[in-house]
Amino acid sequence: MTLVEEHGRWSVAARDFPTNRGGLCRKGWTAAELLDAPDRLRSPLIRDRKGGKLRPASWPEALDRIASKMQEVLARFGADAVGVFGGGGLTNEKAYMLGKFARVALRTANIDYNGRFCMASAAAAGLRAFGIDRGMPFPMQDIAETDAVFMVGSNPAETLPPIMQYFEAQRDRGGQFIVADPRRTATAKLATLHLQLTPGTDAALANGLLHVAIQRGLIDDEFIALRTTDFERVKRTVAKYWPDRVERITGIPTALLAKAAEILGEADTAMLLTGRGPEQQSQGVNNVLSFINLMLALGHSGKAFSGYACMTGQGNGQGGREHGQKADQLPGYRKLDNPAHRAEIAAIWKIAPDELPKPGLSAAELLDALGESIHCLLVVASNIVVSAPDATRLVERLKSLGFLIVADIFMSETAELADVVLPVTQWAEEEGTMTNLEGRVILRQRAKEPPKGVWSDLQILKAVADRLGRGQYFSDNNREVYEEFRRASAGGAADYEGITYERIVAEDGMFWPCPSVGHPGTPRLFLDRFGTDDGRAKFHSVDHRPSAEMPDQKFPYFLTTGRVLTQYQSGTQTRRIADLNAAAPDPFVEIHPDTARGLLIAEGDLVVLESRRGRIAIKARLTRDIRLDTLFVPFHWGAAGSANVLTLAALDPVSKIPEFKVCAVRLERASTPVSATGETAVASYLN
Repeated sequence: MTLVEEHGRWSVAARDFPTNRGGLCRKGWTAAELLDAPDRLRSPLIRDRKGGKLRPASWPEALDRIASKMQEVLARFGADAVGVFGGGGLTNEKAYMLGKFARVALRTANIDYNGRFCMASAAAAGLRAFGIDRGMPFPMQDIAETDAVFMVGSNPAETLPPIMQYFEAQRDRGGQFIVADPRRTATAKLATLHLQLTPGTDAALANGLLHVAIQRGLIDDEFIALRTTDFERVKRTVAKYWPDRVERITGIPTALLAKAAEILGEADTAMLLTGRGPEQQSQGVNNVLSFINLMLALGHSGKAFSGYACMTGQGNGQGGREHGQKADQLPGYRKLDNPAHRAEIAAIWKIAPDELPKPGLSAAELLDALGESIHCLLVVASNIVVSAPDATRLVERLKSLGFLIVADIFMSETAELADVVLPVTQWAEEEGTMTNLEGRVILRQRAKEPPKGVWSDLQILKAVADRLGRGQYFSDNNREVYEEFRRASAGGAADYEGITYERIVAEDGMFWPCPSVGHPGTPRLFLDRFGTDDGRAKFHSVDHRPSAEMPDQKFPYFLTTGRVLTQYQSGTQTRRIADLNAAAPDPFVEIHPDTARGLLIAEGDLVVLESRRGRIAIKARLTRDIRLDTLFVPFHWGAAGSANVLTLAALDPVSKIPEFKVCAVRLERASTPVSATGETAVASYLN
């Protein structure tokens, strides 16, 4: 995508890049409108007292206030009382520097980011099974060449439209396409086979498919023997997932279960792709591991045009999780609790290893500690009031916080609660690398000057570090940061040492790992060996367990959340674009017509959804594309339409991802008019 100026207006033009081949979605085509948006933040804002109004301030005043409050908290409560919350949209340089800032300037253990809400389960499962987490271990174009694709809980026709060309090409050459999803999404409508499973039953589905594959002799015994370990334990586990039992758990008829197993087992090559559906659950890691078990047993891994991949969503979702934003992580996918890894990074940062903190709280745990053990929070590139679970409780926690700093482009719902708001540069106004869902590192080049008064995140981090007396460890020069970042990643699992700006431009992006400037990069992982110590992939015995909260007499429906075509993430940007907002102006709940009929609900009616955590009022949208026992609400809106007022913060024990995809709710037609501005608990902070 390139930026074009004509008659004083900015627009974008697509280029024939290897990943999207000239394709852009509506969000991409309209992205330039945000560069000159009238409500763009252009000056720091300060709140002089709790409950007071934000006022414009100079950069020196805002930065002095931040440094003073941080020093006050550090002196009174200790280093871990300051928290940092980052975002998956930050460039690699900024994600790297944010992690370094937390651990070197603040010396706090408590840094995490919104990717913990997104790909964390797939990342943890990939590390356990393969020894390396790169969301997609092969180039996107390989999808078109595989015989069978199994997609679980992802809807790229609406969330990543440019890549649908590869699925269409795969289908056109005679390939089979299976989709598992509680909704008959736009993607599921293109499938050969749609498995409309009950929310939260993903592991039972995967185990049932493997049971059928074993019974019908579809597994690859030679691959299992030569390139994997621990299959026998998994074989014993899935023996109890006979088709009738799996149908009772998942709602998928045994005939469809058998058909799906046959398609995957009889294909010469096959890929399995997971999205947020199975991942954003309190059993997210086990869900993904169960699907990896299936692909390993069928021999669909470690060879061309086959394998498991995670459909990464955020702009730099892959790179953002590799280089230090996570609570337990150091650059290059090193581990903070590994003495050798600590020593390697400490040497690069010119500090003693024992100066580095231990692993801290994960994202949801960090937010839950606000106002208790954490008294100051810096939020960069994230709108947590809309995107985090159990939003009503989070608003209460933010209000109890001693000091909140938010760096953003616009006045988000989170920025509205801040004590200091800092205006930052947008994508076209800054240089930096990003790593896409394939593991391809690309360079985003600066196309225009930022507005006067707007700073980059690197400038902000350097300026605050200067005021904390730690500025000697930091630079706000992007090239200098990238060169240090390359050295810091060297030798790690995600090794960028050989990836220079010049090579990225010349080669249209480069795949990590790339350990030297003479190395070609690695488009396809695992062809010769997996990333484990012994080079073999590892099976993991997984049982299906119920979700943390199941429907009952009081809350009889499953609620699941997700995205729509013309909005993105928390909507901070897309809700400001007229064309996108006209297409999807308001939140809604999808209800099956037969469910709605029993509740006297008609299309467009205002309805009330309630969980054990809160209630919202939104419009009904009737569709036969959803299960009778399931409701769907997109999560792009805040206030009275915030889906995350309803969700719960039950966490996966390994990935610490919250259970966004399953909770219990009740539904009723609004008997009296409910204000669109929201007389609900989460909206009360706006009044």
